[in-house]
Amino acid sequence: MDTLGLGAIGISIDVSPSYLDDARALESLGFTSLWLPGGQIDRLGRLADLVHATETATIVPAIVPVDVYSPARAGGLFDELSGTGRFGLGLGGPQSARPLAGLGKYLDELEVPTDHLLLAALGPKKLELARDRAAGAIGLLVTPDWTAQTRGALGESTLVVDQFVVVESDPDRARAAAREPLNFLATVPGYRQNFLRMGFTEADVNALSDRLVDGLVVWGSIDDIAERVAAHHAAGADHVVLAPLGASSIDAGRALSELVATSK
Repeated sequence: MDTLGLGAIGISIDVSPSYLDDARALESLGFTSLWLPGGQIDRLGRLADLVHATETATIVPAIVPVDVYSPARAGGLFDELSGTGRFGLGLGGPQSARPLAGLGKYLDELEVPTDHLLLAALGPKKLELARDRAAGAIGLLVTPDWTAQTRGALGESTLVVDQFVVVESDPDRARAAAREPLNFLATVPGYRQNFLRMGFTEADVNALSDRLVDGLVVWGSIDDIAERVAAHHAAGADHVVLAPLGASSIDAGRALSELVATSK
């Protein structure tokens, strides 16, 4: 259930000198939500800037790291932007020895309505937290099979899939672009554990095998990408975020806007 008004397909936008202009252009191309990657949120004000620079798109961080920004700061940002009706708060982490306990404590102190809150979640316990204490979950580096299983675990809560995409049909170039973020993300315990839960082997993860890359990152033509997006929707995703690799947000967005038109 899309309680945040995200629509079927959104896009991730990179911070650059032109990112506010890019946001307006992506909105004009039909993207109903714009997502700012958590690693690029050097200040929460960037999210407010995106809201004020656009007119119709919902702005969501994917995700605000809870070990960087306090509940008071995250709640203050929501209070500032909630009146626009175009802001949802995505949270992730913390990177600590007892992440569930830390996240639970954070949520205890956070004053944001649950129907405007999403949690990054991959494993069963975090998915339960996303179902019970937020509007739903955001999953990154997942397969359509994971989406189908997670749909059942979340019930009617919102399910967002953040899908890395490479608009490139040459296998070597496409996989090279895909491996750039995977070189780091495959070392993060939560992602690694989920890769194994999804059926990839230790050898796949250690070598960043073609099987792993092709299962987690969709590359190829617009039709190839559309097929993976459709598979996530068919498996129960309410919203798919296209996260372009190997190209700027605006260049990839122009190519990918065809998917938005056909999803309506």
